[in-house]
Amino acid sequence: MTPWEAAAILVAGTAAGGINAVVGSGSLITFPTLVALGYPPVVANVSNNIGLVPGAITGTWGYRKELAGRSKLLVRLGSASLIGSVIGAILLLRLPDEAFKMIVPVLIAIALVLVVVQPRLNKWVAERRKTAVAHGGVLLWFLVCLAGVYGGYFGAAQGILLISLLGIFLADEMQTVNGIKNGLSGIVNAAAAVIFIVIAEVDWWAVLLIGIGAMLGGYLGASVGRKLPPWALRTVIVCVGLTAIANLVLG
Repeated sequence: MTPWEAAAILVAGTAAGGINAVVGSGSLITFPTLVALGYPPVVANVSNNIGLVPGAITGTWGYRKELAGRSKLLVRLGSASLIGSVIGAILLLRLPDEAFKMIVPVLIAIALVLVVVQPRLNKWVAERRKTAVAHGGVLLWFLVCLAGVYGGYFGAAQGILLISLLGIFLADEMQTVNGIKNGLSGIVNAAAAVIFIVIAEVDWWAVLLIGIGAMLGGYLGASVGRKLPPWALRTVIVCVGLTAIANLVLG
């Protein structure tokens, strides 16, 4: 790894940590960066997942005031995220690399669509929240579990999936919903990371650089990221995501 490559990964990790704390889909920054630097897609995905765990922790900590009194809900939905993440991580490691290379461009495309339509989702979510219940019910638990499967397998834009689901089913303020989203994303990444560390090929230098950047970005994203214009974040994510699709499809 050259100094320029190390700097690129560090910057990507910082950006991803900040974006994950505010919006979600930070993996659409770090994963394409690793692929562009020549990492095999599965190794890039595994290393990226592990590296983003510290950012999820600092991002959740930044919303600790909004999460006060919601520990029971976090435990309830966290169990769904944990189960889903384990299933997704196992699928990633059991399915052949060729399947991952074919599936991921489709998942990135879906993630980019979610990024683009997020403002419309937010408006719909705001209306739906008027009839939401305190804990979301069994359906929310099941849907959060499915989001965990997606997050354990790949994870880009899982934050957008989660914040949409939580906003639809819960009656909390959106900043509280965002804090819950950060906590659930952290559980997904951490559970998958444990499995990857034990049985997958990991590039630890990439993990270290992404982790340092993600911790910084997660803290800054939670504290000042709310002031950034959402359209700017979405523009960057879409451009990087399209580049990732091109790299994966065209080789």
